[in-house]
Amino acid sequence: MTSSAAIWDKLENLPRPTLGELFSAVRDGGEGADEPGGAERVAMLSDRIELGEGGILFDWSKTHLDRAVIAAFEELAEAMDFTGMRAKLFGGEVVNPTEGRAADHATLRGTGDEAKVEEAMALIDRMGMLVDAIHQGALGEIEHLIHIGIGGSALGPALGVDALSRDLSYCDVHVVSNIDGVALEAAFAKCDPAKTLIAVASKTFTTIETMTNARSALKWLADNGVSDPGGRVIALTANPEGAVEWGVDETRILPFQESVGGRYSIWSSIGFPIAMAVGMDDFRVMLAGAKAVDEHFRDTDGAANLVLRASFADLYYSRVRGCQTRAVFAYDERLGLFPDYLQQLEMESNGKRVTADMQPVDGPTAPITWGGVGTDAQHAVFQLLHQGTHLIPVDFIASVAPGDELDPAHHRILLMNCFAQGAALMAGKAGEDPARNYPGDRPSATILCDDLDAAALGALIAFHEHRTFANAVLMGINPFDQFGVELGKAMAKAIEKGGEAFDASTEALVKAAGLA
Repeated sequence: MTSSAAIWDKLENLPRPTLGELFSAVRDGGEGADEPGGAERVAMLSDRIELGEGGILFDWSKTHLDRAVIAAFEELAEAMDFTGMRAKLFGGEVVNPTEGRAADHATLRGTGDEAKVEEAMALIDRMGMLVDAIHQGALGEIEHLIHIGIGGSALGPALGVDALSRDLSYCDVHVVSNIDGVALEAAFAKCDPAKTLIAVASKTFTTIETMTNARSALKWLADNGVSDPGGRVIALTANPEGAVEWGVDETRILPFQESVGGRYSIWSSIGFPIAMAVGMDDFRVMLAGAKAVDEHFRDTDGAANLVLRASFADLYYSRVRGCQTRAVFAYDERLGLFPDYLQQLEMESNGKRVTADMQPVDGPTAPITWGGVGTDAQHAVFQLLHQGTHLIPVDFIASVAPGDELDPAHHRILLMNCFAQGAALMAGKAGEDPARNYPGDRPSATILCDDLDAAALGALIAFHEHRTFANAVLMGINPFDQFGVELGKAMAKAIEKGGEAFDASTEALVKAAGLA
């Protein structure tokens, strides 16, 4: 078998036709053509994943993937035992070697090891019973939920609530992650304490930012006449014993598996605020959408696997073309938080400098993920995308169905702008005036949902989870640990305790802020 190093060398030395050349009509079905162009190219690099009543189209034709590049990446996937690693993921085996854990988030959607799926479904059912009971008034009149977490315990719930609860909301949900008290006070100002629940989301139930905010939330309830503040707390955790010690009644603890990482936990009880906002039926539809992607990813081989194909493009641009960033633009207001969600998912998972067997990586790993929303971003950052000196792959995400009931002109203009930006990045436009010259040949992919409903949101998130995993396997790294998060936290604790010397700059800042 060819070594991965040899395959990377091959990729470096392959011809690099422009996007215009790849789309050239001359290549479209011509005799002896070894690369399809035009409509044939679109057919080769676009496909759908069906989600019951709708589906999602994934179009990677405006990237520089061609048959030779794809063949080399398929060879790399074989060299890196992608099929075996995928089987371990869905089989519940250890895929997080530094912590000796499986990664069981797919079981929460009903995919994977049968025993683990059964356990996960029982936990989801338990959450459903509590959500339904609260909606039916078991805890009194509840109109507001303040959800306190950080990282994956906050980003996923915030995304789900923002995307799905605009038309219908059973409960007014506020997600607070920042330890800055301004964030918590803003939530307090929007809630009636007599009708408010507090959800505390922490895998360990020791996270300092989360537990500090939780204590302040309980004090706010007490200060505003709530006689039993602790009775208003719902704990979402993989450490139920810790929650009991903290004072939460065990009937209001919603556990999830230790083998579900924080940034993969939206499907677990961490998704409680989503279910509170839109109901368990829609939450289960979101799980079903994710399961459809699980099954496609698990059962489809080679470049026909749309997730794996996306990772081929990702690695081609980061490793072969030297692109340090990847941009994501959601042409749908409901996905305004999606770029933020992807930042943690991709950069915390794959921002590594050693391989899974503890060797230095031999090239770039995760690019910097960034992005924005719709036409707003066009008037902020697209100047650089079109005429800047950086080559930046772009993902566009849109929905055929609108999320509003206004004049259809709104959505028509939105979609026209989305599609036009991809076309303009690829084609460019030559001009005698250098200031009006657009070089073109800039890659993009488009993800087009039939509708942005709960199933589509679940599918989008699962697609990017598996995309992150596929990238990690092809780079030989472990995407499921995150030790880089810990050093800064440890040093913050050291500053709080005092007695430890830091560099002169840090010492001066500590003194200037009155922390010494």
